[in-house]
Amino acid sequence: MPKIEDIVFRNSFVEELAGDEELKNYPRQVYNACYSRVDTRISSHPSLLIYSKDLAKELAIANPESKTFLDIFSGNAKAKNSFPYAMCYGGHQFGHWAGQLGDGRAINLGELISNNKAYSLQLKGAGSTPYSRSADGLAVLRSSLREFLCSEAMHYLGVPTTRALSLAITGDQVLRDMLYDGNPAHEAGAVVCRVAPSFIRFGNFEILSARKDYSNLKSLCDYTIKHFFPELGEASKKTYLAFFEEVAKRTADMIVHWQRVGFVHGVMNTDNMSILGLSIDYGPYGWLEDFDLEWTPNTTDREHKRYRFGNQGEIALWNLIQLANALYPLIEDVAALEAILDRYRSNYVQDYYKMQLAKLGIYNLKASDQAWIEALFSLMKKAELDMTIFYRNLANFDENTPKEHLVEVQKASYLNAPDLKALEGEILEWLESYATRLKEENTKKEERRKKMHLLNPKYVLRNYMAQMAIDEVEKGSKDLLLELYQLLQHPYDEQEEMEKWFALRPEWAKTKIGCSQLSCSS
Repeated sequence: MPKIEDIVFRNSFVEELAGDEELKNYPRQVYNACYSRVDTRISSHPSLLIYSKDLAKELAIANPESKTFLDIFSGNAKAKNSFPYAMCYGGHQFGHWAGQLGDGRAINLGELISNNKAYSLQLKGAGSTPYSRSADGLAVLRSSLREFLCSEAMHYLGVPTTRALSLAITGDQVLRDMLYDGNPAHEAGAVVCRVAPSFIRFGNFEILSARKDYSNLKSLCDYTIKHFFPELGEASKKTYLAFFEEVAKRTADMIVHWQRVGFVHGVMNTDNMSILGLSIDYGPYGWLEDFDLEWTPNTTDREHKRYRFGNQGEIALWNLIQLANALYPLIEDVAALEAILDRYRSNYVQDYYKMQLAKLGIYNLKASDQAWIEALFSLMKKAELDMTIFYRNLANFDENTPKEHLVEVQKASYLNAPDLKALEGEILEWLESYATRLKEENTKKEERRKKMHLLNPKYVLRNYMAQMAIDEVEKGSKDLLLELYQLLQHPYDEQEEMEKWFALRPEWAKTKIGCSQLSCSS
C-alpha cells in the first residue's frame, strides 16, 4: 500500500463540471456553477484522536498514524493533485425552500482511487467557504465525535452510509451557542474526514433547477449517471427517468434500514439527502429507546415533529417529489415521474412490513399482518419497551411457553413494576398470538434465532454513550471512545465482555443535555 504522501487525488467533479469564476473566499450567492474552489484553514495544534483502520486499509493508505496523514486530514496540508472545493446546492429545510445553502463547513479534497473504486474525501470543520453565510465553517469536538462514531456504527450495522476516516482535534477554540439560548461558549474544535463515493445531494439539482440553469443541471445529471449509475447508459429523457427511479429505490432501501435498527436522522432536509441513498450529515440524530413513533431527537423539530421516527418514509417521499420537480425540465413527463413516486409508495410499504416481520422471525406475509404489527407498536409504546433490547431478546422466545417470556419483556421496559404489571394481560395476549404465528411459520428455533440476530442488533450508539465518550475525551482520556468504537464494529455479536452496554438507558440520561434531544448546533 502506498504512503499517504504518495497518493494522488483525482478531481472529476472539478474537471467535468462548471466552477465558480470568483476565486476569493467570502460569503455570497454563487451562480452558474456547481462548486467553488477554496482552501482549508490551518489548525494551530492538530492531533489525531481516532481513525478507522478498516477504512484506511480499504483506501490503501499505509501510514495513517503519520504526521503527513494528520496534516492532510486536519486541513493543514494538501495531498498531491488535490484541488479543494465546496459544492453549491440548495434545499428545502423543514418543508420550506431555503434557496442556496451549499457546503458551509465541508471542503472536498477530491477522489482517491483504490481497487478500481473511487472514494470522495471531505473535511468537515476545516474552514469557511462562500456558502458559510455568517458562520465560520468550523466544527466542535462533540458533534464531530458523534459523527465519527455514528457513521461508522451505521456502516457496521449494514445501513447505507457515508463513513469517517479520521477525527482530529484542531487545538483551536470554537464559539457555539449549543442550545440556541443566547449563551454561546467556547468549545474544542475538530475536523472529521468523511468518505463516500460522492457527496452529491438532492439539493445540488434543486438549486440549478430553481435558478433555471438547465445547462448545468443537465451536466450534473450526466456526470452523476456517468460516474455512479453507468449501467443506465447514455444521456436521454429515458435515462433521466431511470436515474430518478434508481434514486427512489435506494432512498427507500436506506429508510427501511433506518426503521429496522431504530435510527432517527433528525434533519431530513433535502440538502441532507444523498443522491446515492446514503445516510449523510449526522447532526441531531438518535436511536429509539422507549418505543415511540412520534419521537424526534431534534430540539428544533420538537413542536411539529416533522422528522419523527414514524414519519421518515413519508418525508423521504416528500423529498423525492422535490427532486422530481428539479429534474422535470430534463424529463418533461409528469405522468412518468408520478408513476415512479407511486411505485416508491407501494414498494416502501411492502418492504417496510416485510422487514418488520423478518425482525420477528416471520417471512410469510398475511393480509392481517400490517394491523398485527401496528398493534405491537401500540403495545410497545404503552409498555415503554426499549426497541433494541425487546427485539434482541425476542430471538430467545419459545412458542411453546409464551408466558415465560414476560420476564424478558420486563427487562426491556422503562415502566415501573406496578404500571408494567397492569399491562401484563395485554402483553401476554400478544405473545400468545406471536407463538401462534411462529407455529404456522414452522421454523426451527435455533435457525430463527440466528436470522433474527442478523437483523436485530444487540448494540447501538445510544446518545448517552456518545455523550459519555465526549465527556471523557474533554477530560483528556480517549479510552471510552476506543471501547465504544470497538463495540460498534460488531453490533450483532454477543460480545460478552461488553454486556454492560446492552442495558436500558440510565435514568440520569433521560433529560441530560446531549443524551435526550440535541440541537443542530455544531
